[in-house]
Amino acid sequence: MKVKATILGVVLSMTLLFAASSMANESLLESVIDGCMTELETYCSDVTPGQKRVLACLYSRNDKLSGKCEYALFDAAIQLERAVAALSYVVNECADDLDELCADVPAGEGRLLECLAKNESKVTTRCKDAFKQIVEE
Repeated sequence: MKVKATILGVVLSMTLLFAASSMANESLLESVIDGCMTELETYCSDVTPGQKRVLACLYSRNDKLSGKCEYALFDAAIQLERAVAALSYVVNECADDLDELCADVPAGEGRLLECLAKNESKVTTRCKDAFKQIVEE
């Protein structure tokens, strides 16, 4: 039971972190919805979507989740962990470029990535290579 609660907690936390990356979220969301459809219909059909209420509903019923739903949540957590690791790697490798070229650009909504793209000729090889590595994964 503690494993289920931990997995759900990770998914909730990571989903909050990645609220801005819509493509990743849509794929993960579809996977969780597909894997947890029975639980969503049984326990959470009356929950108003938004502000992570549906995930909170699943979390509150963690002792009743099917293996399929548990796996979908676990898989989503693993994918999000990988995304966080890739993001951390790129941020670390591009830190100097971001400081030098994009210091005045507010974070969020892809603005920093846009800034790096606009300054591509000035971006270090180290930063470019980091992007290539995560795209190839």
